[in-house]
Amino acid sequence: MRFELLGPFRVYHDGRLVPLGSVKQRLLLAALLLRPNEVVGTNELAAMVWGDEEPASAAANLRTYVRGLRRSLGGGATWDGITAAAGGYLLRVGPGERDLDLFDAAAARGREALAASDLDRAEAELSAAVRLWRGAPLSDLPLRSTLARRVAQLEERRLLVEEDYAEAVLALGASADVVHRLRGLLDRHPLRQRAWGQLMVGLYRIGDVAGALDAFRQARQTLAEETGLDPAPELVTLYDDILHHRPGLTAPDRPAPDTAVGPLIQRPEQLPRAVPEFVGRSVELAGLDALLHGGAEGPTNVAISVVSGMAGVGKTALALHWAHRVADRFPDGQLYVNLRGYDEAGVVSPPDALSGFLEALGVPHARIPSGLEARTGLYRSLLASRRMLLVLDNARDSAQVRALLPGAGRCMVVVTSRDRLGGLIAAECATPLTLDVLTAEESRSLLARRLGVSRLASESVAVADIIEAAGRLPLALSIVAARVATHPTFPLSAIAAELHSAEARLDALGDGDVRRVFSWSFLALGADAARLFTLLGLHPGPDLTTAAASALAGVSGAAVTPILRELTRLHLLAEHAPGRFAFHDLLRAYAAELAQSSERGDEHVAARQRLYDHYLHAAYPAARLLQPQWPPIEPVPPLPVPARRPVTDHDGALAWFTAEHRVLVRVVRQAAENGFETYAWQIAWALTTFVAPRGLWQDQLAIQEVALGAAEKIDDLAGQAVANRLVSRALTRLGDRTLAEYRLKRALELHERLGDPIGQAQTLHNYCELCYLDGRLDEALAHGREALRLYRLVGNHAGEARTLNAIGWLLATTGDYVQAIASCTEALDQQRRTDDRNGQAATLDSLGFAYDRLGERDRAADCYEQAIELFRDSADRYHEAETLIRLGDTREGMGDRNAAAAAWRLAARIYEDVGDPAAEEVRRRLERLVSS
Repeated sequence: MRFELLGPFRVYHDGRLVPLGSVKQRLLLAALLLRPNEVVGTNELAAMVWGDEEPASAAANLRTYVRGLRRSLGGGATWDGITAAAGGYLLRVGPGERDLDLFDAAAARGREALAASDLDRAEAELSAAVRLWRGAPLSDLPLRSTLARRVAQLEERRLLVEEDYAEAVLALGASADVVHRLRGLLDRHPLRQRAWGQLMVGLYRIGDVAGALDAFRQARQTLAEETGLDPAPELVTLYDDILHHRPGLTAPDRPAPDTAVGPLIQRPEQLPRAVPEFVGRSVELAGLDALLHGGAEGPTNVAISVVSGMAGVGKTALALHWAHRVADRFPDGQLYVNLRGYDEAGVVSPPDALSGFLEALGVPHARIPSGLEARTGLYRSLLASRRMLLVLDNARDSAQVRALLPGAGRCMVVVTSRDRLGGLIAAECATPLTLDVLTAEESRSLLARRLGVSRLASESVAVADIIEAAGRLPLALSIVAARVATHPTFPLSAIAAELHSAEARLDALGDGDVRRVFSWSFLALGADAARLFTLLGLHPGPDLTTAAASALAGVSGAAVTPILRELTRLHLLAEHAPGRFAFHDLLRAYAAELAQSSERGDEHVAARQRLYDHYLHAAYPAARLLQPQWPPIEPVPPLPVPARRPVTDHDGALAWFTAEHRVLVRVVRQAAENGFETYAWQIAWALTTFVAPRGLWQDQLAIQEVALGAAEKIDDLAGQAVANRLVSRALTRLGDRTLAEYRLKRALELHERLGDPIGQAQTLHNYCELCYLDGRLDEALAHGREALRLYRLVGNHAGEARTLNAIGWLLATTGDYVQAIASCTEALDQQRRTDDRNGQAATLDSLGFAYDRLGERDRAADCYEQAIELFRDSADRYHEAETLIRLGDTREGMGDRNAAAAAWRLAARIYEDVGDPAAEEVRRRLERLVSS
């Protein structure tokens, strides 16, 4: 069977066109084909067939259409490819039967080849993908709104591949071939800025410079008329490059095979350590062995096992034990991810999991596609010829897993989940393996491994009682064993009696056996440990330090240390790194439930305040060390707590933020949600001194949006002003300059209402940068000079010097290099007097730019190298990368190609580390250097 959706709707059986009957019947089949091999509900199908005009008899009509389709597709006999399922219908489609699947596969292969600089293969595959389109998808059907939205998504995929194809053809040097195709694409879709850029490059390379410049003007006019927006900065930069005939625009020479830059071929080995006390499970291990021998060792099969069972039953232990045992059967390595399906604050999304896998497979971060479908296509292409073992641990549902499954090849996948994942079993032919609790004998073996055979031999009745009370659950038995091991003189009968006590039950909680064990362990704690365990349920995670635990408990670090030791000894808490503690996800949920059900509401409010006080007054001095030139805020006065130990130097501040970064992101959100809004925006301010220099703009945007909402809730004007400015800074870097400008204007208005000239000056300084990026140079200079006036008015020398540098940079970009050098030199003198090392780095970068444009390249390189060293010392990686690019440009101009390549490689590595797409442009420079 062949189903063709990419144009007028056609179905062929053994090469013959199949008549599909009425329009409604054809719409139903098209709807099922857009979601093959999964159950589509009758309500959704009705919406696709009738839209808002659904008749009362819709369900009966659908059954009639299904019968008609079965007859049509079966050639008169009944075809069994459409089956009724609970609440809907499922259409079974084999590999390669949809033209859409062939398109996606060819596109993924083309993108993989493009990423590897295999241009001939990229052009061939992408051309094959494009040729599969015969027109608009399902163009001969009347599409209702729901179905039309699905079809529009297909059209977007087509456009992305058209642009990828154009990129490959341009890279091959066939510019003339692509110009006509791009004009046709832009006639149909005039808002595609990437295509406009490709058209401009193509026209430039065939000698039509005027046409290239005119294409930019057309793009700008179209965008303004239809969206009210300006062209993206990349398009503006390209226009400027064409205007000045910069050398990077010329058609690249074809790279030699041995110099192509492509993904590394890596053999990842990601399996975590297996559980050392693993016991039993012989039947389940044999089942996995059988699946390996019967499925994954076939020529093209992907074998999938779903290991499911209740929380704490040992799913991960089984999967890892078996995976280590058979790892040598998979010569291309193993991939592992903990999907954290039941950790609400940290669930791993399919795009993030794919990103990790692609990096492990050797794809540079900057070349990982942004969209889920593109990532999935590249991932499946890389696995298609490999034999690998994949362990997808702790999945929440089938949807979280589906994109991570290989499409072909000789791989095996083991998925663990508390859910049975019926969707994978039905649609992906996964083999279910339901894990029950241990047998009595296996439970006894687990205890014997932990406690020794001799300890159990003399009290066999008590051992049986313990096993029964623990429900033969591995996690529960491990907790009991830890309790027994810490009391070697206690008879096992006493332990068993405690465990069976009625007081150990929390009737309000479900999951009887495991929670009974947790509650028993909780009741066995001393009063201080029980109190701390409950208070730890207030912490947002993912882990915490002794100091944070001390703050929650309201006691000194010395007093809380033995309590933490008691919790770790009993396996209620794990010290996963020296001085850092984390819960198993079940235990964290249990502690949180205890905290919520506790009647000590006032104590918990006080504990939260102590926790947020701890993080604020640890983060604030660290922030001042990282960014001493930032105008300070007025933090909430510290609580009278035992002696604090704030960091005292820059390296210590950097290490503290590195360790606490993920915790602080959660703390900001939790503080705002629990009525501690001032702590929320002030901790967010402190954290931004760490994330901003690293280019972690998404993190900055997330925390500052929370901070802004918190400050607005309590009408804190100072907090609103700061948060508006920092939201704008993140938006500027992420490319949303329209909203960024709105936020800057709001910040400026608030600082003026507050009578805060330093805040106004800092905001104007940021406004200066935004206007520069927008090409509004006169406005940028005006904002810069007003900021300079305000800084001088209040005697803020650090701000004055940084603004002098900003003005110098703007003057240099306009060609006034002499005045630019004068302004930057004045800035540098002031910064050296005040030891503003990060400011010196930025100013030296500006001086390097000006000297380079004057032809004084030795002097420019010296300035750049000093700037890079200073940026590196202050861990300002984002700006270090920017300066490395300019140093490479200068070294290339001096004829030192090796030094240029070295600088660009370092810049690319930094951009890849922080996930900045600028890495791709740096790699293009390297490729051009290699090929020239």
